[in-house]
Amino acid sequence: MIFQQTLGNKVTFSGIGLHTGKTITITLRPAEPGTGVVFHRVDLTPAVSIEAHAQNVVNTRLSTTIGRGDASVSTIEHLMAALYGCGVDNAHVDINGPEVPIMDGSAAPFVAAIVKAGIKESKKPRKYLVIKKPVSVTEGDKKASIIPSRHYKISFDMQFAHPAVKSQFRSFEFSQSSFTDEYAAARTFGFLAEVDMMKAHGLALGGSLDNAVVIGDNGVMNPEGLRFQDEFVRHKILDSVGDLSLAGHRLIGHVKATKSGHDLNHKLVMELLKRPDCYTLIEFTPQAFNAPFNIALPELAWLEA
Repeated sequence: MIFQQTLGNKVTFSGIGLHTGKTITITLRPAEPGTGVVFHRVDLTPAVSIEAHAQNVVNTRLSTTIGRGDASVSTIEHLMAALYGCGVDNAHVDINGPEVPIMDGSAAPFVAAIVKAGIKESKKPRKYLVIKKPVSVTEGDKKASIIPSRHYKISFDMQFAHPAVKSQFRSFEFSQSSFTDEYAAARTFGFLAEVDMMKAHGLALGGSLDNAVVIGDNGVMNPEGLRFQDEFVRHKILDSVGDLSLAGHRLIGHVKATKSGHDLNHKLVMELLKRPDCYTLIEFTPQAFNAPFNIALPELAWLEA
């Protein structure tokens, strides 16, 4: 897929905000090539538009929040992952509140909405951000890096000091089908003690077993159990797809993360963007791009498999 895509039609849905506990309505609309993803706070007068870009991130505590002036939209990562995973480059997102609804805690409802709206391809090629040199950010025992690769990959090493959650590792080579089939349905998760603490501080007011996996001392509390045996690390990869999409272009490189989260994901993108010697932007043509995320350009022969 080398041409920019948008939605075929608009689609509207509503849900509860994870932290506000309020019902919020979103309308996804088609956008012209080169627009990117733009959120519009239509509940404000006048409405405030915020581009979904790393430079507009204003908070990474518990979720990824973008803002402009006094207006912000939080918990955008699952919707951004769904748009990226479904191949949508350009979209308008009308939202009547400060937070993207959590839905069932995964990206699957957003994927379903996008599928319902349909996809429309333009005649304008995409630009891919191709990694030339490694870039890393480290904070204590947490690390996130991106290295050259012929594909877009995410390898995530998840570790928690909790007896009910084992360390999990998974490596994901991006494709639309693998994302929608194997990762989109992975739900956000949290520990019971942390949920109680957040609610005491006015956070997670909309959180429940209907929209998150909650882990108690003896394991998963949700009566239906897990959707995947390694649902936790799959969700971490889902979050990473959404957070890293804020680079503004489709990535070709291998992301390696250890104990990373929204904050370190964001810092990795910002570190990458401020080092233009570490990447190149390439607009592919059909002759130069022989398969999705498989570069066949002689000048990129230095890339690893």
